[in-house]
Amino acid sequence: MKPMNTLMAAVVGALAMNAGSATAETTLRLGDFQSTSHIVSLEGTTKWMAAVEEATGGEIKFEHFPSQQAAKSEAQLDAVNNGILDAALLGALYHAESLPLNSVVGLPGYYGSAVQGTQALQTMLQEGPMREEFLAAGVTPIFGFVLPPYQVLAKKHLGAPTDWNALDVRTSGSTQAMTARALGAVGISIPGPEVYTAVERGRLDAVLFPLASVPGYKLNEVVSHISTNGSFGGYSFVMVLGTSVFEGLSDEVKAEMMRLGSEAATHVAQAQDSSVSELIGQWKGEGIDTYTFSDTELGAVSDALMMVSADWVERIKNDQAAMILDTYRSLTSE
Repeated sequence: MKPMNTLMAAVVGALAMNAGSATAETTLRLGDFQSTSHIVSLEGTTKWMAAVEEATGGEIKFEHFPSQQAAKSEAQLDAVNNGILDAALLGALYHAESLPLNSVVGLPGYYGSAVQGTQALQTMLQEGPMREEFLAAGVTPIFGFVLPPYQVLAKKHLGAPTDWNALDVRTSGSTQAMTARALGAVGISIPGPEVYTAVERGRLDAVLFPLASVPGYKLNEVVSHISTNGSFGGYSFVMVLGTSVFEGLSDEVKAEMMRLGSEAATHVAQAQDSSVSELIGQWKGEGIDTYTFSDTELGAVSDALMMVSADWVERIKNDQAAMILDTYRSLTSE
């Protein structure tokens, strides 16, 4: 069956189920900016879509638009609100103006693994201000997960803050840009798919990036030094449906989407964490300097980054920001 107006299809489907008659098929247009070869897509998005289709007996189907095919990374939320897409895997930091409290995940020095950070995010998306931000933006969060802690990739060894002075460093959103500034560097926001070329052409001196995502962008081909024990912030992905679309679905379908979403979030986090040690070994074999910060370097970096969280609370100018930070700090300490 060809895609039809998804909201009407959802309503018809819900009525059919309530009436006990044959169910209608609903095709949801889902966009994201990751390629289908990226671990986030392989272990997260595509697995969740397949699980939902199976659990609903084909009542819910997806038309997938990866690699920014339907909208650029910064325009995914608008695409859902404008009806171009029904669902999207949002990179929350790309939408900091609409989702300022959700940018807390970008702060440095908190979670130490994707699993730990994902557990904290999932808890905060269940209820409270971070969930309410999504609802106010016209979308309903289904599940969320984080990338492993960001490391620094460069063409030279970067250790103490003095090594970072005046460097152009790729960052994801305004929160991570604060991290770069705290180290004396200049944060430059460039979408993931454009980073390879920017490094290759010398536009960037270094990149803050999660190691599990490096293969998806082949950044190991254009850098020679990669840190392995830093914590330069995080990044969250949140699967959303337009709220009007979500509300048009039956309670059974909604519940399955959420249940399977929770499973997908845990799975993709575990997959990312498991991939990191293997990747480090592979890069060493390629001659890349995969290094750990010394205790002295870590101490100096941590001291420099202490101001970022306080600055975030001040910059957000939201009376719930301090509470969100305290909750996030507590959850990522468990």
